[in-house]
Amino acid sequence: MRRFTTTLIFLTVFLTLQAGYTKGYYDRMDGKQKEELKSAVKQCVSSHRKLVYGELPQYWQYTDVYPELVNGNKRWWDMYSDRMCLIYEYQTAFQSFSANRMNREHSVPKSWWKKNGDVEYTPAYSDLWNLYPSDAEANSAKLNYPFGPTDKPVYDNGVTKVGYPKTGYGGGAARVFEPADEYKGDFARAFFYMACVYDDINWVINYMFRKEAWPTLTPWAMNMLLQWARTDKVSQKEIDRNNLVEQYQGNRNPFVDFPELAEYIWGVRTSETFIIAEQENTDPTPPITGDPTISEPVNGETLDFGQTAEGHNISRALQIRGSNFTSPLSLRVIGADKDMYVPEVTEIPASTLNAGGGYLLNIIYRPSAVGKHGARLTLYDGGLDGSVVVTLRGEALPVPELTALTALEPKDVTDSAYTACWLPADGIADYYTVTRVRYNEEGEEAETYETNATELRLSGRDAGVAETYSVTYSRLGLVSPASNTIYVAASGMESMQYEVPFRAIGSDGCITILSGDGMPIRSLTITDPAGRVLIVDDVPDATDIRLPAGIYIIYAPGHKPHKVRVW
Repeated sequence: MRRFTTTLIFLTVFLTLQAGYTKGYYDRMDGKQKEELKSAVKQCVSSHRKLVYGELPQYWQYTDVYPELVNGNKRWWDMYSDRMCLIYEYQTAFQSFSANRMNREHSVPKSWWKKNGDVEYTPAYSDLWNLYPSDAEANSAKLNYPFGPTDKPVYDNGVTKVGYPKTGYGGGAARVFEPADEYKGDFARAFFYMACVYDDINWVINYMFRKEAWPTLTPWAMNMLLQWARTDKVSQKEIDRNNLVEQYQGNRNPFVDFPELAEYIWGVRTSETFIIAEQENTDPTPPITGDPTISEPVNGETLDFGQTAEGHNISRALQIRGSNFTSPLSLRVIGADKDMYVPEVTEIPASTLNAGGGYLLNIIYRPSAVGKHGARLTLYDGGLDGSVVVTLRGEALPVPELTALTALEPKDVTDSAYTACWLPADGIADYYTVTRVRYNEEGEEAETYETNATELRLSGRDAGVAETYSVTYSRLGLVSPASNTIYVAASGMESMQYEVPFRAIGSDGCITILSGDGMPIRSLTITDPAGRVLIVDDVPDATDIRLPAGIYIIYAPGHKPHKVRVW
């Protein structure tokens, strides 16, 4: 009777199952990095129901079976072998488990932790995120060996390999257990969960775990598990199991919900902040396919900042490209003048460089004294064997005194173009900047042009539109005051004595008149919506003329008429 009641409860939970974590479940993880993020993971999921080890098969008949039936029967999902183990209609989960000679297998072996000789003192002993149904023979072969790749197996059933570890793996163990490729990510995410939730249990075997809050995983194990998780992405099996385990045990595996989470804690995103809302749009970290390398810049390369003025800044960009980084790339400026060169960041996330687009690093040269200055930018870490050094070079000159240029009347004026002219700078000019303004019915339209000459042909002129131009020049990053403004009348060269056009600006209840040169405007003509003409003589600069709402035409002798709206 007790078994029937338990099964009915499980069936009800299964039918009401809802996928995905509830809002707020992972809020403590939001905005965290690295060690703090790992601690937050533990806070979010460590509280759960402690299940009875002997009763695990009754949970597994829902969490660890294939979704497809075999002749109407469930099939155990065994990640340790490919044996066909069925749960027949007439069998309970316990009867099938026993008949198929299956074991309750800890992915992290229970012999790795112990307290006063007891391995059952911790919930890890029966945690569904650490236990899976297993073929007894495979379980016996894997024993308590650590995970790891082997090219010399002594046991191989097509899914589970047990053999001698490849160089650099095993943590000192004589043999390792290598699961099938399709399950390596599953086991990696189980180990990530264990490293967070049980980082303080008494680890007595330290192949892969150490009793410390950070990083808990040993270096070789951490790198291998990250690579397995990158290669074997989260499957639908894991997503379904995540939802079901939460119903029975009361917690989820966040490394299934957030496939990139491990990268933020141990991997290539440790310099980045984990933001829950951004995870759906986060590009997956690609597998590491070789040793970390930097293709740009080349070791010994020089970045030349040229000349600038003492006390002023100049920036240059350095393209950085590379691949297979396992941690952030660090940047450091060294040398006698190191304080004068400031990179915008001191480290670049490995995920950014591994994505293939590279990183464009801006470096600012801030000379505090006149003279030539040099330093070296060192790029290191990221898993690199050694470093890459870039020479930084720049020169600071005394601050120049820049004066306003003299703009000249345009040459060769036609209906479609004219040549703007000006006198050369009194001293060295790195380049000249021409500011051109067109005054059309929609308002002012400004454009700028750079040149090394003292004249510039400006095309695209409309003979019916008035224009102005003024000129500045630059030297050592500084800009001179603007020159006088030259006015090009709409009708060509007539009335060239007006260097600056007047402006009429409509507003609420009035029109503001700006003469442009500070002098009064004589014989200002205003035409109202009814066609009536009002002539106002000697209008001072910045005068407000109050008028009823409507559209007005404003005209001053020698200037293009303005159409202005008052509301």
